[in-house]
Amino acid sequence: MDKLPRLRDNLKLMWHYRELLWNLAYREINQRYKQSFLGYAWVILNPLFQLLVMNFVFSTVLKVPSQGVPFIIFLAVGLLPWNFFNNSLSSSVNSLVTNSSLITKIYFPREILVYATIIAKFVDFLFSCTVLLIFFVFFRTTVSINLLWVPVIFIIQVIFTAGLSLITASFNLFYRDIQYLLGLILMLWMYLTPVMYPVDIIPARYRFVFALNPMSVIVNAYRQTVLAHGNPNFSSLAIALIMSLGVFFIGFYIFKKSEGEFADYV
Repeated sequence: MDKLPRLRDNLKLMWHYRELLWNLAYREINQRYKQSFLGYAWVILNPLFQLLVMNFVFSTVLKVPSQGVPFIIFLAVGLLPWNFFNNSLSSSVNSLVTNSSLITKIYFPREILVYATIIAKFVDFLFSCTVLLIFFVFFRTTVSINLLWVPVIFIIQVIFTAGLSLITASFNLFYRDIQYLLGLILMLWMYLTPVMYPVDIIPARYRFVFALNPMSVIVNAYRQTVLAHGNPNFSSLAIALIMSLGVFFIGFYIFKKSEGEFADYV
């Protein structure tokens, strides 16, 4: 129970340092494409070309079913949230290392560096959703009131992402191999998550693997609400929420416990 007040106090600190949080997030957003000709248009172009290539491979070549909607829309509803998860973790893992000068010079809650990275990737995610809107209009895809479940599902995803980001960022500061191992894990994780295929094509005896994968539950929940116009599977979503909260509290505990040693390893 003594950790709960610490978390509550940490939320107050986040509010106190909110300007630093927004400035760090803005710096990451602003610097990423600063010297490129097309600038922030790459946030839209990257997922667009990725969708077009994967649509050709999985729809035209492999003939993967898409649950009654154009495959590129089926793919986008799973791939865009996955890209947010993947990009947040891939960038957050080095957030402490790349900001070593700040860590050694001034005091602030170090988790701000992780949260700022996730906020920057959230902005990327919002821009990339423009691609999905274009396909919705082009294919005249309808939506329903159940679309209102999307923010709830996304909050669960953010909690899970933040928890893993805190863990990987702190471990990577002590063991730099983590950043390379993470890339391998994320690649394998993507294929174990029904991003490019419906979970229905998996034999029933193997589906328990997907039930234990929070990202699998989250991707399915997006499709159930956005494409199938239904409610998410509440029992599966509740399990994903519990697992996400568990991962976040573990990540927060690990991060704060090792925070005092960060300056010695940057």
